[in-house]
Amino acid sequence: MIENKVALVANGWPDIGHETWKSIKRFILPIVAMAALTFGVISVVRSQPRHEATSPPSPPPASSYAQTVAAVGLVETSTENIAVGTEIAGVVTNIFVDVGSRVKAGNPLFSIDSRATRAELATRQAGVQVAEAALAEAKYQLELGQRLADEKVLSIEENKNRGYAAQKAEAQLAQARAQLNSTETDLERLTVRAPVEGQVLQVKVHLGEFAPTGALPTPLVLLGNVDKLHVRVDVEEHEASRVQPGAKAMAAVRGNTDLKTPLTFVRFEPFVVPKKSLTGDSTERVDTRVLQVIYRIEDNKVPLFVGQQMDVFIDANNQRPSLDRNVSMAQPSPHSPGFSF
Repeated sequence: MIENKVALVANGWPDIGHETWKSIKRFILPIVAMAALTFGVISVVRSQPRHEATSPPSPPPASSYAQTVAAVGLVETSTENIAVGTEIAGVVTNIFVDVGSRVKAGNPLFSIDSRATRAELATRQAGVQVAEAALAEAKYQLELGQRLADEKVLSIEENKNRGYAAQKAEAQLAQARAQLNSTETDLERLTVRAPVEGQVLQVKVHLGEFAPTGALPTPLVLLGNVDKLHVRVDVEEHEASRVQPGAKAMAAVRGNTDLKTPLTFVRFEPFVVPKKSLTGDSTERVDTRVLQVIYRIEDNKVPLFVGQQMDVFIDANNQRPSLDRNVSMAQPSPHSPGFSF
């Protein structure tokens, strides 16, 4: 220690005493620690992400009514979305429409392989010709038998047998013609046609695919009339009593509240069903039941697509529950007896 001190003095360093060194360390160490702490705090603060308040791209939807029933609606066609299927299963050989095609009632949509049915049709046509020839022969034998019976050449019993044979041949001809008509009907059913005038919304069938019969989770062809769109509004059952026939309503496009359209009441679906149209909200209940109310969209300028969700606000101001809950105020349901295409 003394040797180090002597060396420092020899090199020109001032002679500092032991107490002086202790005083210097007493002040320098806290300063260094404070500087390190400050540097650490600044580094941590700078490494944290900045949270800046931003305004949403579109304000949340708001109702203009004093008392409102808020619900979610699903855009659909005025004829409801029609899932077109086939009555006879088979391989698809022709598709006559594309997505977006406009069709009229009776226009072909797609067809099923008809080779086996056409072969059967030829057999049925030949069967009709055979039955016609058999009937002609039976009638000739009957006429001949009547002349012979008049001349006492043919017995009465034999003449009656010829009459029965003619009746049998006539019945066999009718049967052959009925079988021919049945095969022609089957051939016609192999071409699936549009049941109503409208627009093709989906085509989920392709050439060479096997088209099954029955109700499918994904329809082969989906179509409907888009000239006037409807909104199927799901009103939760505890709010159903506040919605009255003819109540005013307003709908806004989800994500763009500037796109609004007035709605006109069409009808109730007077059967409360489990909720199926979900919004994805974390607070949404999926075990609730809803009353479905059909409204017509009045503003055709609002860009809407079938299947799109909308925020719907129904006027419930001064609405008292009514015992007379008319199912329809504007037009009959597509499934009612008074509805025709």
